[in-house]
Amino acid sequence: MVDLHSKYGNDAKAVGYDDLMAVMKEQNVLVEPGDILCLWTGLDNLILEGEKNPDPAIKHACAALNGWDEKLLDWIVESGVAAIVSDNLAVEVIKKPLPACHCGTSLPLHDLCLFKLGIHLGELWHLAELNAWLKNHGRNRFLLTAPPLRLTGAVGSPVTPIATV
Repeated sequence: MVDLHSKYGNDAKAVGYDDLMAVMKEQNVLVEPGDILCLWTGLDNLILEGEKNPDPAIKHACAALNGWDEKLLDWIVESGVAAIVSDNLAVEVIKKPLPACHCGTSLPLHDLCLFKLGIHLGELWHLAELNAWLKNHGRNRFLLTAPPLRLTGAVGSPVTPIATV
């Protein structure tokens, strides 16, 4: 678990390679091939605080990965992560509007992970309680399983993540 909220709070922040490496170093986080990289930004708490009517400003709150950072994309390739999950809306920053001359994807991290590498992305996970437990126990690693529903003929499925600490 990488706790981005402890570094950036509720402020919008496009987290690039240098930012992510600095936070991981501060928190003594080691990412190994096959790991599921979990990023807690605090957005899950903001959504729940809205009590079924969240402030539309949450679309532009909290940290998200900067999919436009080539160094970050290269690191994802080299890291060997199996999946990246977060409590935010898309794992990566959603840039709108795109420049008129732009002829490509608006979500480069999605393009790399989903279409080129087969790395799963998990969005809007409720990670606050798990992050708090890990922090209180001086840990950042745990066993995570996230089996999909059995949906015959489907191309996607919600998962049922379970953390074992």
